[in-house]
Amino acid sequence: MKHGLDVYKIILASRYLVKRRITYFAIVAVALCVFIVVVVMTVLTGLVSDFKQANHGFTGDCVVGTESLVGFAYFQELAQKLEQQEYVEAVSPVIKSYAFLSPVWTERGRGVQILGIEPVRHSRVTNFERTLHYRKGNVDKAFEPVYDPNLPGCVLGIDLVFERGPEGDYTFDSSPIRVGLAITCFPLTAKGALARAATGLVNTKTFYFSDTSHTGLARTDNSLVYLPLEQAQLMCGMDGPAPRVSALYVKFKPDVALQTGCDNVASLWQNFKQQKAEAKYAYSLDTVTVQSWKEYRRGFVAAMEKEETMMIVMFSLVGITTVFIVFVVFYMVISHKSKDIGVLKSIGVSNANIMQLFMGFAFSVGFLGSVIGVLLGWLFLLKMNQIEGWLFEKFGFQLWDRTIYAIGDIPSRVEFQVLVTITLSAIVTCLMGALVPSWQAARLSPVETLHVSRL
Repeated sequence: MKHGLDVYKIILASRYLVKRRITYFAIVAVALCVFIVVVVMTVLTGLVSDFKQANHGFTGDCVVGTESLVGFAYFQELAQKLEQQEYVEAVSPVIKSYAFLSPVWTERGRGVQILGIEPVRHSRVTNFERTLHYRKGNVDKAFEPVYDPNLPGCVLGIDLVFERGPEGDYTFDSSPIRVGLAITCFPLTAKGALARAATGLVNTKTFYFSDTSHTGLARTDNSLVYLPLEQAQLMCGMDGPAPRVSALYVKFKPDVALQTGCDNVASLWQNFKQQKAEAKYAYSLDTVTVQSWKEYRRGFVAAMEKEETMMIVMFSLVGITTVFIVFVVFYMVISHKSKDIGVLKSIGVSNANIMQLFMGFAFSVGFLGSVIGVLLGWLFLLKMNQIEGWLFEKFGFQLWDRTIYAIGDIPSRVEFQVLVTITLSAIVTCLMGALVPSWQAARLSPVETLHVSRL
């Protein structure tokens, strides 16, 4: 008998699913919500992930540095100690400062950020080599202009040189054009005073355009100039008997967890600082901190993470709307099927089995709707960039203006884990929407539902 009742629950739930047209409305509503969530979350998650990867590739795993423009001394010893650690793969000294950039053929100029690096060493820690265009695969010559290797070269953020096309691409010349760029810095002493207070105050030198760097970070590509480390030290006044840098970028070995590596570096740094407590330039170490790349680039990454959080909250509200839609649909179905419920109860079906019947019905609605929504979302994502390309070609429409945003193709990689999470969430949402109507159905009295005046 029990087995027969279980079979009847399946048959009856299937009949409700097929015969009641209003259930199609619930399935379509679930499918539409799932489709929207799959597409938007895939695109948004892809954008945030790409942005984080670009920031991670720009700095490496860990940064030992200071925001002070005077930098800190004894970095060679610290770098050597770090490179001797079994958890460290590579270390790159970096000078970070600000300058005025002026093309020699015009009086116009602009403020820029300069980054002094050793290109080979820096590429072991970051993705610097992969950002180059003309010297990609030959990073040791990044600062040697093709037209004259004897000239002092500089690498410019790509948006300082070229304009981004409407499709997100750049038009490169066959080789870098011969351009002289006057770079002006205010050199500072280790204590922050002007190093040339009694003379011309500034250091100015002409560097020649040797290559571009495309990091994928709009604010960086629009304002950053790379210089050789030694030249940057001279320009910023960080040379001398105790050379200084702004930071050491550190890359951990692949099997080292980020937080574990950063904790180890922080411990090493504290020991190193204590050892240098009596040194002449020990005061320059006071402002140095140890941060993971996430903490160091927090000001850039936090805004994207906030937008992602807000979007998740908004789609949670969409899920709540779906709950109410399912609730209304099930309330109407149950109100029209009270006689069926009365018949089942009259032959001994328990309240729990009645609830199982309608919760199984709800599961079917959620499962079918989510599967349809996931399939449609997946197909749309596969063709999304082609669709946008066609819209741009025919109507000039772009989801993001590539001349403004540093976006190439719209992220469309579907993560299986995300699809499973969305599908399960849709099913749970349907079960929540059907819970109250199912409970009400279970409480119906068979005497009332089968009363002759109601038949």
